[in-house]
Amino acid sequence: MTSDPASDAALPELRALSVLPARREDIELHTADGLTLVGELALPVDRPPRATLITLHPLPTHGGFMDSHVLRKAAWRLPALAGLAVLRFNTRGTVSARGRSEGHFEGGVGEHFDVVAAIEYAEFHGLPRRWLVGWSFGTELALMHGADPSIEGAILLSPPLQRATDADLAAWDELGKPLVVIVPELDDYLRPDEARRRFSLVRQAEVIGVDGAKHLWVGEAAVRRVLDEIVAHVAPGIGPLPTVWDGTMVTAGQDEVADDDEQDHTTAPPQSADGTNEGEDQ
Repeated sequence: MTSDPASDAALPELRALSVLPARREDIELHTADGLTLVGELALPVDRPPRATLITLHPLPTHGGFMDSHVLRKAAWRLPALAGLAVLRFNTRGTVSARGRSEGHFEGGVGEHFDVVAAIEYAEFHGLPRRWLVGWSFGTELALMHGADPSIEGAILLSPPLQRATDADLAAWDELGKPLVVIVPELDDYLRPDEARRRFSLVRQAEVIGVDGAKHLWVGEAAVRRVLDEIVAHVAPGIGPLPTVWDGTMVTAGQDEVADDDEQDHTTAPPQSADGTNEGEDQ
């Protein structure tokens, strides 16, 4: 979808709390080890989805959940702007406004069942061209548990590479599916040059460094860059995404916002996706 700058001037700009039309439904995922996970599926209003994003959120022990701001904004915007389905869910033991998923945090090990349940849900419900989109801890889950023949590929936002091993990277290399690695220039855990070295084990990996960006993708410019990169790989020819909207648009209430994503915490210690301080474990 492209835009005409002359006609766009009078249209309302998309902002942090802008919510565009979609068919949104609460869903449940059922894991092979007997847990029920809560989530949401957002679909285009008037057409079948051209592709599907299965999102994996940041570290739940430090504030990450299905509403972490980049994932929430993907669900608010991409069904309308790009015709994508966006599936978000809370991994085991994680709580958000949607509710609490059963179980407890297992450090990325038991979460294997969560990733598989999400992929199987999307496949069973006929959601097309399924891509994993992981952010921070979610990238570890994608690398460790997402190398599945039924997916189209994976997009990794701010991968820390603290849990995923070289063996996990080798599995992705063998799978041969696209692996898109989007790395902030000023990331707290893994920066572009080191990411290129680490991901060289995956021959098809594409590492994209983003100048000036940080681990949390704070601010509207950073979010737009991430969403543009996602769409460019999942639905080539659709972007760049417009920054205005000619149609129904609502503004989310402050009670729907779990993080301060409009501020740049330049001098603050590393923070989670909801703004709380965290250590090195992402």
